[in-house]
Amino acid sequence: MDAKKIVVKVGTTTLTHESGKLNLNRIEKLARVLSDLNNSGKQFILVSSGAIGVGVNRLNLDRADMTLPERQASASVGQAILMKIYQKLFGEYNQTVSQILLTKDIMDNLEGKQNAENTMNTLLELGIIPIVNENDTISTFEIQFGDNDTLSATVASLVDADLLILLSDIDGLFTADPRKDPDAKIISVVEEVTREVESLASGSGSEFGTGGMITKLTAAKICGKEGIDTIIANGEDPSIIYNILDGEEIGTLFLSR
Repeated sequence: MDAKKIVVKVGTTTLTHESGKLNLNRIEKLARVLSDLNNSGKQFILVSSGAIGVGVNRLNLDRADMTLPERQASASVGQAILMKIYQKLFGEYNQTVSQILLTKDIMDNLEGKQNAENTMNTLLELGIIPIVNENDTISTFEIQFGDNDTLSATVASLVDADLLILLSDIDGLFTADPRKDPDAKIISVVEEVTREVESLASGSGSEFGTGGMITKLTAAKICGKEGIDTIIANGEDPSIIYNILDGEEIGTLFLSR
């Protein structure tokens, strides 16, 4: 696949164990794969979920009964933990990373949007992998993206990426929910996200994640309008990114217009 500038989004379920604690083995593999591909001349932006889940676990809070301030406090604690680990593991492969926290109002403001675009593209030109997350510490309903699938599509559009890869705990888009229907089959290519395609989507599969298939379809629609292909694939083994970029039939490919 001829893609140089790539946005990779990893969901909370990809980054954590079922306990909610970080899956260090998987994060280490992700750091190695992205660092290696960056060395080959590819450019990557990593949109990372997980901050709230990690913070909740560290603070021993009950996610089901959290107040908004507790959620924001969890994001503050979790983001610091997450970035420390990313810096350590990427550093093992001599790869510099940076942190960018965004809110929707920045992207809706022409000056803020331009500043974010300039910063990301400069980092990419310097060989740095920006790690992007929503600024959940201050986000409220009016200034939040709502989920990191939408955020990743927004970032991909902002930097004029060639490809968006959404890594989650699902293999792609199926003809039915594979957790309920053993006869469900994966759909390899989607030419357009129609209402029929959207009807195949179901909700989030994890208590720690905020996005489900429907948010991934929304991301694919956003990117499709901007000429950016989107792939949904299972992030259990981050080396799958090699296979995707080698053009193998992995997950579900959403073709852009």
